[in-house]
Amino acid sequence: MQRIGRTLAVVAACAVAVGSLAAAPAGAAADGVGPVFDRDFADPDIVKAGRTYHAYATNSGGKHIQHATSRDLVHWSMVDADPLPGLGTWAEPNPSWVWAPEVFDNGRGFTMHYTARDRASGRQCIGVALSSSPNGPFRPSGEGPLVCPVAEGGAIDAASHTENGRRYLLWKNDGNCCERDTWLHLQPVTWDGTRTTGDPVRLIRQDREWEGKLVEAPTLVERDGGYVLFYSADFYDGHRYKTGYAVAGSLTGPYTKAAAPLMTTESFDGAVRGPGGQDVVTGPDGQDRIVFHGWSPDGTRRRVMYGADLGFAGGYPVVRGSKVVYQAENARVNHAVIRDAVGALDGRAVSHIDHADSFVEFDVFAASQGRHALRVRFANGSRNAGAGGPATASHHLVVNGKAAGAVHYPHTGWDRWDTSAASLTLRKGWNTVRLSTGERHAELDSIEVA
Repeated sequence: MQRIGRTLAVVAACAVAVGSLAAAPAGAAADGVGPVFDRDFADPDIVKAGRTYHAYATNSGGKHIQHATSRDLVHWSMVDADPLPGLGTWAEPNPSWVWAPEVFDNGRGFTMHYTARDRASGRQCIGVALSSSPNGPFRPSGEGPLVCPVAEGGAIDAASHTENGRRYLLWKNDGNCCERDTWLHLQPVTWDGTRTTGDPVRLIRQDREWEGKLVEAPTLVERDGGYVLFYSADFYDGHRYKTGYAVAGSLTGPYTKAAAPLMTTESFDGAVRGPGGQDVVTGPDGQDRIVFHGWSPDGTRRRVMYGADLGFAGGYPVVRGSKVVYQAENARVNHAVIRDAVGALDGRAVSHIDHADSFVEFDVFAASQGRHALRVRFANGSRNAGAGGPATASHHLVVNGKAAGAVHYPHTGWDRWDTSAASLTLRKGWNTVRLSTGERHAELDSIEVA
């Protein structure tokens, strides 16, 4: 669950260290995330050719690579033909070892990087294939794999990045195959991606507890004058798989990781399980989208393709539908008290929101416009006058200066934290969300927005 600070100046410090929001996604129409292709379609990669988006995915149904097309990134049609009908002679002819394709327009046609099993070493390595069309067929290029560091476990998960007329290949050494570190690398290649032209640079490795034994599936974008390196982490075969990110001011780093992952099973409240294998693409409306796979919600062993709106708050990514937490003590606090609080996130909360002019106001970032889920973490020890029984409390909700109803809090007791759900309409980009004095008294720990 990601955390974001209260202003652009604080985002740089807090998005990688503290701050977050939460809400339960109810599907694509409600909060911008949902299955867009309900088939086994893992590790999706997307390239646009003309007005058509082409998606490629890991093997399934006997195909080396899967291929689907769309005009809007929402409605997809499967292409029957395998776009990679044959592998390079260096690779074992077994479709089940072919993973994570990357396709790009090389100016004279299209290049596909793919992962396959190297006959000589028994490791997964990265090969190249070329086609005049995004529909294929892609024909293997070269006599051997493009990247195959056998001593480091091989190489998987190719991705392409271009800058200043140069192309770079991102890849992961598959060290988790053999109890070695996994590094994400950046390596210069020819414009058509058929040859490396320099040594690889190591960017990040697994060094966070939540990453488990590996990082993989790199995706690199440049936004707001900086670089954002998305990656997947932990074991893919279950709910623990997740998507993280790291940021840098220059192409080769150093990259600073966010303290918490961007997308997890928990950040989607279980609506997406094991989100990973991501790619970033711009939609026909100019909106950034993140596409990724997650285990099918029907319990079958399929990794289906999801899509969600993606925004960048001062260079830090925000995914619609994935919870972000904003701490009350980091918000604008007027005529109220920030105190140490047992059981509160980070050990602090805002109390004494008791006066006519008391409020806590959050700066909230939305990847896209529309209805969003809000969840407020509170404690309420209010009691009725006279008999003194437990009483409900409330705060007035104001969004971007306009009244938006109230948030109601059942009695919990002081320092006993619970959440209350509501919904709100946000515009794309930054918004202000204010909670002010309502009925009786309640303390605020944080808000979560999805």
